[in-house]
Amino acid sequence: MSKTSKMGAKAFMRWVGTVAIGIAVGMVGCGGDDNPGGGGGNGTGGNGGGGGHGFFNPNINYGSFTDSRDGKTYRTVQIGTQTWMAENLNFNASGSVCYNNSPDSCAKYGRLYDWETVMNGASSSSSSPSGVQGICPVGWHVPSDAEWETLVNFAGGSSTAGTQLKSTTGWNTNSGHVPGTDSFGFSALPGGFGYGSNFGSVGSRGYWWSATENGAAGARYRVMYWDDSGVNTFWVSKASLNSVRCLQD
Repeated sequence: MSKTSKMGAKAFMRWVGTVAIGIAVGMVGCGGDDNPGGGGGNGTGGNGGGGGHGFFNPNINYGSFTDSRDGKTYRTVQIGTQTWMAENLNFNASGSVCYNNSPDSCAKYGRLYDWETVMNGASSSSSSPSGVQGICPVGWHVPSDAEWETLVNFAGGSSTAGTQLKSTTGWNTNSGHVPGTDSFGFSALPGGFGYGSNFGSVGSRGYWWSATENGAAGARYRVMYWDDSGVNTFWVSKASLNSVRCLQD
């Protein structure tokens, strides 16, 4: 099946747009074998939380987890058979950055990581569970592309899961925006991406790494858009800087 027939025309144009943005900042774009498959309260406790963004669903019964490495506390949420962090990782590892080098961005969106930092020496995994602790705390792991697929399918499939997983606030609200319902408390926010000293798409797109590589130079990630209801998967240069969501072992 071709990329266009599987993704649909609109999704394909978004893929083209993602590649164009990547090229603009020197990012290695997506490959032809992409396989699109396709949280209550107002902030975390502890030391301001991982992202501490305060965009959680007040109707969800969140758990919490404190990272012993730095004392940061994260909201957690069970979605189907999986337990996810309900906010992006904000562990200050060497090589990670805040969007546009702004601490306020880290407080809201968590940090951005290249894939090698995310994996922390581990090999690529397409298994479920991935078995890759990587940059995540003990008891948590970097989700494989297959584990992302499990989440997306539980949330209704690739064409509509973005609406279910996006936070109800914190996204671009210009004409044409597709608001999130945050039905399961995943509370996804548009943290954008980085490449070297360049940054883009904050407020409009969220990008999350998987533990699954796509050839020697690339790895798979999931993306949600401000003006679309879906969740797409592509691959990109391992040097790209994206967000991380950890999944409980």
